[in-house]
Amino acid sequence: MQRKYLLIGVLLALIVSGCNMKGTSKEPYHVVYSSEEITEQTEYQNRSTYKIAIVPKVMNIPYFNAVEQGVMEAGDDLQVEVIYQGPSVANARQQIEVINQLVKNENIDVLAVSANDPEQLLPSLKKAEQMGVKVITWDADTAPEGRSFFINMVQDEALGRHLMDTLAWNIDEKGKFAIMTGADTAANLNEWLYWINQQHQEFYPDMQLVETVAANDDPQQAYTKAKELLAKYPDLDGIIGNSSVAPPAAAQAVLEEEKVGEVAIVGLSSPNPMNEYLKKDVVQVVTLWSPKKLGYLTVALSKQLAQGDLPYDNQEISGVGKISVMNDTVIMGEPIDFTKENVDQYDF
Repeated sequence: MQRKYLLIGVLLALIVSGCNMKGTSKEPYHVVYSSEEITEQTEYQNRSTYKIAIVPKVMNIPYFNAVEQGVMEAGDDLQVEVIYQGPSVANARQQIEVINQLVKNENIDVLAVSANDPEQLLPSLKKAEQMGVKVITWDADTAPEGRSFFINMVQDEALGRHLMDTLAWNIDEKGKFAIMTGADTAANLNEWLYWINQQHQEFYPDMQLVETVAANDDPQQAYTKAKELLAKYPDLDGIIGNSSVAPPAAAQAVLEEEKVGEVAIVGLSSPNPMNEYLKKDVVQVVTLWSPKKLGYLTVALSKQLAQGDLPYDNQEISGVGKISVMNDTVIMGEPIDFTKENVDQYDF
């Protein structure tokens, strides 16, 4: 009898408070307050804070330092815990060690990697997924089976062809040139190289590519390679830097060898380290996107993935803008050309 009165009291309380109960034979009953359903969620979905690990190719170069700024800003804005950790040199073995330690020790929800090698990282990424960690790539991709989606800065073909064009325009579409790249295993750098070469072969028959050299995204190696190119090819007309450390290294070498005006330099780099080189006409133009925005976007989409949602075409990302999505690739936006006329407008 006491239980009967208790049940009646509960039902009356629900009616008085404007609540009712809904359910079906297949679903548990739940309470509806003011016509808004409150459904049972898992502890994971209810969490206000996720833990996201962002792994660059290498630490402590200007490009990835700018990415880190965006990552930390997004962590604060979006109220997620972020870890930014990468290898001290740009190679797959060290990066695998970083990934394995993060997955083992940090209880992360999402792992976002700029891959030094598209194949060697796969076992570690697949193991992370098996342990319940969601995996994406950014900046440099792996094979598709290693991640949910890839965040690309720009469209690869457009960027590679544009880099070739910027050099051609500055040496009257003729003469000898070299390409300086980063790690020769990096998928993004190799894609850009492919399209640089395609543009060269299709449109610039009077230009001769003498050599492509890799410097492993190491500033000192890049500087050494640039000096070697200038010594080996005294009649060199231009250099394309296909990674962010190449243009400043080439610029310093050209300045020291007193070849300003003889060897044109273009390529990928942040505006801050290129500011004085551009203003002194050591470098003609450098091209990039905002690495800070790339870091911000990576955290934003990582949090979204942790909540169970994928990015979609024309999605507006606060602090970044509209993104494009093609199949399993996100494209952040268009590249920016920095010249002596506009370089002071940017700060990264």
